[in-house]
Amino acid sequence: MAAEKRWVIEVEHLTVSYQARPALLDVSVRIEGDQLVGVIGPNGAGKSTFIKAILGFVKPDIGSVRINGRDARTVKGEVAYVPQRGTVDWDFPITVEEVAVMGRYQQIPWYRSPTAVDREAAREALAMVRMEDLSHRQIGELSGGQQQRVFMARALAQGSDILLLDEPFAGVDAATERAILDVLERAKQAGKTLVVVHHDLSTAAEYFDKLILIKQRLYAYGPPGTVLREDLLSKVYEGRLRIFSSVIDQEGA
Repeated sequence: MAAEKRWVIEVEHLTVSYQARPALLDVSVRIEGDQLVGVIGPNGAGKSTFIKAILGFVKPDIGSVRINGRDARTVKGEVAYVPQRGTVDWDFPITVEEVAVMGRYQQIPWYRSPTAVDREAAREALAMVRMEDLSHRQIGELSGGQQQRVFMARALAQGSDILLLDEPFAGVDAATERAILDVLERAKQAGKTLVVVHHDLSTAAEYFDKLILIKQRLYAYGPPGTVLREDLLSKVYEGRLRIFSSVIDQEGA
């Protein structure tokens, strides 16, 4: 008998609008555990809104989100978030280690400071992203790729099994992109489920186990070979596109 699938994220009929302008329309998708899932679509397709709705940062007009079988509104600390680099104030006077420790704040009562256990969790997270040697540097002194890895460490330090990342590969060079991908792969091997907003179709098949293709509505969800099809991409991107990555067999699971 096949093992029962473990749905860690369940999105049902999710509809979100901003001032009567629809951002997402009736999106339903269920994401299994221990997966690296990419969210793709053109600019303005609702990719970031999809992530923020799962986090509870935006209130849906209609629909629901469940995390590990429970209403997402009642879940605390089970989902970690890595925002887009452009939304962060990099001039704020804080060190690399202090940023990583921030990932522990949800577990620390307001009346006490981080403990040795919290700081050790932060150091372990920095080691996982290979940033422990720069732990005392000010965050603004780092390169864009290093900053991205520090915020990934903050998410890992939280100890959550679900990580949501908004464009982690944006604005970094090829070497840094591979380093970030290595972190994501190792996090998946450690039992994490990762949902990643991604803009580069040429690497989507290589990077992710499954893809979510959206443009306000959900057009496809599944292995790259079933999503990166010319007919679907033409509808979503309104034109013919060439995919440079090799795509796995469309029958693959």
